[in-house]
Amino acid sequence: MTDTSPASNARNYPLLAVPHVQLHGPVDDAMYDSFKAQVAAAPTEGPLVVSITTLGGDPEMARAMGDHIRLLREYTDRETLFLGKVAVYSAGATFMSAFPADSRFLTRNSRLMIHERQMTSTIQLNGPLNALSYTLKAKLHEIEDSINIQEEGFRDLVRGTKVDIEELKAKAPSNWYIEAEEARDLGLILDII
Repeated sequence: MTDTSPASNARNYPLLAVPHVQLHGPVDDAMYDSFKAQVAAAPTEGPLVVSITTLGGDPEMARAMGDHIRLLREYTDRETLFLGKVAVYSAGATFMSAFPADSRFLTRNSRLMIHERQMTSTIQLNGPLNALSYTLKAKLHEIEDSINIQEEGFRDLVRGTKVDIEELKAKAPSNWYIEAEEARDLGLILDII
């Protein structure tokens, strides 16, 4: 019997074998708590390896975890490595954007999914007519700020890659699914293991 599976690059990256921080499930408060506890318990020397498998969740929790990683790098000059396993969707891709493109990896047959932020909201107009415009303006400001935050994350995600920000913005509204091989070819990750 001949093994026809592609050769693995895992031996080229032995640090990725046992990540210090292993996250899975929805990106939410519980994941953030687990993330902080695992980072605190990780060795303080050498690269920090973080893995995640997620179908998405709260983008603000993803940004908070990403900020933690950024601050760790900036204050300690410690290398941080990202390993996406199976599914890195939505808020998972937001978290991935906190790592430099040349420090990102995916396991074989993994997929990324990038999309625009979502909002479900109902505006109830009730009160004096002169006050109603403030309610509408407040909601508009919320939307505009959310778009600015989304753009910041998109720029971080494509920095140092072959993907142009305009290409990402064109594909994001319809949920852009990217297989590991394509992610590597686009420079969104360094390699596949």
